Amino acid sequence: MEQKETLTGLRIFRFWLPLALTWLMMAVEGPFLAAIIARTAEPKYNLAAYGVAFAFAMLVESPIIMMLSASTALVRDRQSYYKLRNYCFGLNFLITLVMLLLIVPAVFDQIALTLLRLPEQVADLTRVSLLYLIPWPAAIGFRRFYQGILIRNNLTSYVAYGTSARLITILMTAMFLFFFTSLEGAYVGAISLALAVMLEAIATRLMAARVIKKLVGPSDETGKHLPLSYNGIHNFYFPLVLTSVLMIGVGPMTTFFLGWGRHALESLAVMPVINSLVFIFRSSAVSYQEVVIALLDRQYQNFLALQKFARHLAWILFIGIALFAFTPLSGIWFQSISGLSPELVRFARLPMIILVLIPGLTVLLSMQRALLVVERQTSMITVATLIELIGIAIVLFVLISWFDVIGATAAAFALTIGRLFANVSLVKPCRTAITRLEHAAS
Repeated sequence: MEQKETLTGLRIFRFWLPLALTWLMMAVEGPFLAAIIARTAEPKYNLAAYGVAFAFAMLVESPIIMMLSASTALVRDRQSYYKLRNYCFGLNFLITLVMLLLIVPAVFDQIALTLLRLPEQVADLTRVSLLYLIPWPAAIGFRRFYQGILIRNNLTSYVAYGTSARLITILMTAMFLFFFTSLEGAYVGAISLALAVMLEAIATRLMAARVIKKLVGPSDETGKHLPLSYNGIHNFYFPLVLTSVLMIGVGPMTTFFLGWGRHALESLAVMPVINSLVFIFRSSAVSYQEVVIALLDRQYQNFLALQKFARHLAWILFIGIALFAFTPLSGIWFQSISGLSPELVRFARLPMIILVLIPGLTVLLSMQRALLVVERQTSMITVATLIELIGIAIVLFVLISWFDVIGATAAAFALTIGRLFANVSLVKPCRTAITRLEHAAS
């Protein structure tokens, strides 16, 4: 998509807002389904089973998550569309095979009963939930591919429409199954999620049909990198796969350290609630990555406009999250809305204060990653993610093992410092990319 008109803050805002709303809507899904499952028979077993099944599906899905960025960056003409589409479908086929392999009794029992030591009732519920979730990872890859095309062509509102349909489907399906069937709670969650994502994928493909028909090719907007080859896609995309897999590992690793820290039970109880609040602000920052990829277009003036908007966004998110961290709003959120006891609210306050920098640092990281995606330097993104992961592990180990810091507090410090490490590691490659933009403009 060639950018000929001046890129203003208002235009960036209009482009970004539907994507931010999309992420916010997705943030609602988890708490809603958990609330439904918690009201079914044997909620403890069903919540555990749904959580494990969802974690398995997320791990299988991780190789396809970055297809949104790839599609936004690479699909510029009909030739690149067909190449990346075939690559995406191939990945979808492979991850679906992995999902099928997971539910094979011999494989599943080895993982669930021997490795994870799940109670037999939880394991049985998890396996059937995974059966319902088989199409979910591939549907995610399918819709993220076509969402990237919509974003690339300035149709971000269509992405929000698709997610609205997904959210409505989840609400209606879960409520119907809850009131009119006797299905286990874990199955209600899995069926609702799978059906909603498949519907969203179909809707996204239909909305992208008009754009796809207009694609011509091959054409070269930039004078480089075309025609797109499968080897070129692999070299571009494989580092993003590693990035996604590494980031998926942050949650289990943090949970492991929390279990070994002081006040482990309290820390394990409050961190999901804290993370859900932080995610509300962080999601707006994450959504900015695709904005920069779509609008930067190797133009230095566009970079300056996007950088200015990023600064404003970072300050707004910092002020917003600080209101929850430093004012009585924290008590209202944690106790009145989230239902934490007064004792757990006290545990949550300090970690919340420590994490106030995360949304702003995530805006910076989205800007940095997008710049490198546009320059096709994706390997540096993987290196930065690995540095972040190692930084989190080291800080957690030192604070918990050497200084006996409360687990939740140690996790908050580790997540903040790890993100800062990632930002710092990308400064040099981003400066090089910015210099290239300056030279191209002169």
